[in-house]
Amino acid sequence: MSYFDYILVGSGIAGLYTALLAKEQGSVLIITKSAIEDCNTKHAQGGIAAPIGANDSPELHIRDTLAAGNGLCDEEAVRILATEAPDRISDLVYLGVPFDMLDGKIALTMEAAHSVPRILHAGGDATGEHIEITLSQRVRTSNIRVLENCLATEVLLENGTVKGVKTLDLRTGTAEEFECRWLILATGGAGQLYKFNTNSDVATGDGIALAFKAGAEITDMEFFQFHPTALHLPGVPPFLISEAVRGEGGILRNINGYRFMPDYTPEKELAPRDVVTRSILYEMEKTNADNVFIDVTHLPRNTVTTRFPNIYRFCLDHGLDITKDLTPVAPAAHYMMGGVKVNTWGETNIPRLFATGETACTGVHGANRLASNSMLEVLVFSKRILERTRKGSGPIMPAKKQTSDEHHHLKLRKSPQKAPAAGILSLKSLMWNKVGIIRNKKNLTEAADALAVWQRRLPQLTGQVSHEFSNMLLTGRLMTEAALIREESRGAHFRTDFPQSSPAWQHHIIFTKE
Repeated sequence: MSYFDYILVGSGIAGLYTALLAKEQGSVLIITKSAIEDCNTKHAQGGIAAPIGANDSPELHIRDTLAAGNGLCDEEAVRILATEAPDRISDLVYLGVPFDMLDGKIALTMEAAHSVPRILHAGGDATGEHIEITLSQRVRTSNIRVLENCLATEVLLENGTVKGVKTLDLRTGTAEEFECRWLILATGGAGQLYKFNTNSDVATGDGIALAFKAGAEITDMEFFQFHPTALHLPGVPPFLISEAVRGEGGILRNINGYRFMPDYTPEKELAPRDVVTRSILYEMEKTNADNVFIDVTHLPRNTVTTRFPNIYRFCLDHGLDITKDLTPVAPAAHYMMGGVKVNTWGETNIPRLFATGETACTGVHGANRLASNSMLEVLVFSKRILERTRKGSGPIMPAKKQTSDEHHHLKLRKSPQKAPAAGILSLKSLMWNKVGIIRNKKNLTEAADALAVWQRRLPQLTGQVSHEFSNMLLTGRLMTEAALIREESRGAHFRTDFPQSSPAWQHHIIFTKE
């Protein structure tokens, strides 16, 4: 059995950046179920938030993040995020990430719910792609071992402590076990749970399922962020139209050409994502349409083409010139705020098991992620995992428990009279229709019942499809049950039967295996 100091599961920015840091401290293995470049990172257009501008400060960044998080952010984690941000940006510059420059300085742009321009970008709207390429090239030319087309299927424990990981080679069907000193989950999110999403095909909640089955705490799963503006063209998969398009002056119009956002909020197009998303949904219902439009035709053509070259080219390839035509958009599932519960050092409640990136829940995002904080969160907390493991010689302390938090197990549910036929497409439709942007008890209960039945009827797991479906079912159940328990509306979680926020719900819902 092969042994490594560090095993990382996942090859997005979280896995690659952490691996590059870890190789300075020991032997490293990256396990990824596809090719190293297949991840959500490359889809990230907007950029990375960091308080490095002349009119900015960590305090201002903290204030904006806490406001977006709607009472559920971990203030200590947010403070760490904002104060360590400039140093982590320096790390990316050192690694060779080519941030866009203006007058000799890194260019900064505005995004919704930020009080000043603080978003760094690369290649206009290709930030994630540039970071992914830069980091993956570094990994490929290093002594880091990478296992591609290899699925992690189980966290191996010995006396309650991580021992290693079990894997399945997706080309040969061979099972293998690897031992390690530290196991770090960095598998990304779970956007593929939803019929309309902006995520890579690999985002199937694998890390959540792995951690939960091993006994780790999973928290804040009811908070899933829907991006308000994904391209909506017949026969074209949803393609992200970055938040930064509105930051640069893009206007939302309904199918009649009317600018509707001022009717919903004084912040107009730059309101927090959940507000913009619901406003678009209401406007679509009001006009009996399946999309609205984002309008940048009033902006100088060269501003649009140089600031958003990827978006411009993608739309042009599909017959749409966004400098002359309105761009049809609709909301799509985008980002999971919840995840594997970790403390400010990335530690879970299982000794030697860590999580980072979208798989983890550091408490930074609370009930609603502030735009472009996610890649920064990866950099800051991945670095802290390496600091912790460098010092760590002895048992790791479990993440601290908050007495006000609610601890739950997944419910045993009675079989409904009729459950729809199981399958990935049925699951995606169920989650979109019943556990989507706007929720209520009836829909959530129907979804919870169906998911529980599907999970009970799962056949023997064999290849990639069956493993992913199993992981999606478990992750979907955790989301749905959490949404049922939280009887209020807060941030990205909105229920028509409990439309207000309540101080009684200013705590976290945590799930563990029985």
